[in-house]
Amino acid sequence: MSSVQHSIFFSAIERYGSFLLFLISTAVLSRLLTPSEFGVYAVVNAIILILTASFQEFGGANYLIQKQELSQSNIRTAFTIVFGISALIGLVLYLAADVFVWMFKKQDLKLGIEVSALNLLLTPFVVVMAALLRREMAFNKLAVCNLASNLAGALASILLAVLNFSFMAPIWGVLVGNLTLVVLLMFFSGNVGLFFRPLLSGYSDVLRFGLYSGGVSLINVFYNLAPQLFLARILDFNAVGLFTRANGITQVFDRLIGQVIGPVVMPAIFAQIKAGGNLKNIYLEGAGYLATIQWPFLTFVAIMAHPLILIWLGPTWVEIVPLVRLMCIANLALFAACLTYPVLVATGSVRDSLISSLISLPPSLALIFVASFFGVEAVAASMLITLPFQAAVAIYFIRRHLKFEFSELTQVVSKGALITLITSGGTAICAVFVELNWLPTAVGLVLAGFVVSICWLLGLVLTAHPLLPRLQLAAGELFKVVLKSTGFFRRNLIR
Repeated sequence: MSSVQHSIFFSAIERYGSFLLFLISTAVLSRLLTPSEFGVYAVVNAIILILTASFQEFGGANYLIQKQELSQSNIRTAFTIVFGISALIGLVLYLAADVFVWMFKKQDLKLGIEVSALNLLLTPFVVVMAALLRREMAFNKLAVCNLASNLAGALASILLAVLNFSFMAPIWGVLVGNLTLVVLLMFFSGNVGLFFRPLLSGYSDVLRFGLYSGGVSLINVFYNLAPQLFLARILDFNAVGLFTRANGITQVFDRLIGQVIGPVVMPAIFAQIKAGGNLKNIYLEGAGYLATIQWPFLTFVAIMAHPLILIWLGPTWVEIVPLVRLMCIANLALFAACLTYPVLVATGSVRDSLISSLISLPPSLALIFVASFFGVEAVAASMLITLPFQAAVAIYFIRRHLKFEFSELTQVVSKGALITLITSGGTAICAVFVELNWLPTAVGLVLAGFVVSICWLLGLVLTAHPLLPRLQLAAGELFKVVLKSTGFFRRNLIR
């Protein structure tokens, strides 16, 4: 198995294990917390994520991965800058908790923000140590760390929710998970003392990259979390809870696929370029594969939204069905989003990534802000305009560097579109059976999953999609890994 395939394999183990924990913990917490309680947690989480995005690229993952020659002094400088900014922001956040209470008119936010501020002291360790393991393609170690962290966080959240900690349950859970992650990363990183020896040698190089990369990260994170903040200020925390849950369901594809290949994309692209690969072909091929996987998945979620939410989250959350459908349709435009930033960095155009975000996101934010006055469904509907616009701007900048025609991109995704039509037909039939009560809800959902899988594979065969031989190769490699693992455990059990 190649290093890239090996990395994707362990990244998949981590993400799918984490996704299983996400499914279980979400199902349990949705029955223990009301939409309003979850809304308070979502707002606190949004504030922390936005602040984290403002500093983690100053010496964070992308800086450490893209640097051709990485020395210990580079690592120490990067960590010193990240930790210094993080500690300062954490202190300001802790002292300014009352400001957020005043802004959102919710006294409960104070304790949540004060506890969450502690995460900002842990984040620099996570950012730098995880980046170094990614650079080394040590995704097996990352898988162990992240799975253990997610399990600890989920168990803590559920236990505290049972003990009536309300919205504070997941907030404490995140802190427990991050603390667990830092301890494990220190164990696997080896030279832990490196992070306790401050250094600012070559700081200008770190700051120069961080200004562009950090700007892109901050703008995108703020855009993604702005609806929660707008809804909390203009409407109420119940609306925040509904929107956040709907958005979480829409992003299940990202958890299943995007977050599996995401950590591998940038190291893999640089590895292929060094080996003489053509970046244009890499991008077009990747876009075609992603469309073939993402589009059928999102249409399945949109069509089966009602039974999916009823079984997973419970009847309390059924009113988010129209939100999920609108968001799924809108997200079809972002099929190649995970390739945009790595490709622009690979072309030496991280500045264009920032310009692209500055062009597309402010108008999108303005539209979302206006939509917030008309309710949570209006915010979801506004994404039908904002997401295609963002995708168009990103593709424009990528075309400037890779020099491909729009017809070439259309050609590589056309087979994915045809496969999506085939899978949607099978899903729609199952949905009708459920709505007419010809099938129990759970049976109909399972049957729909089976039907869409068969239709998808049939579509790959009928269109002679280039993804099919890659899947066959991956299945063969996975089978070999399973056989080797089985033999290993059998030998050790016999002993």
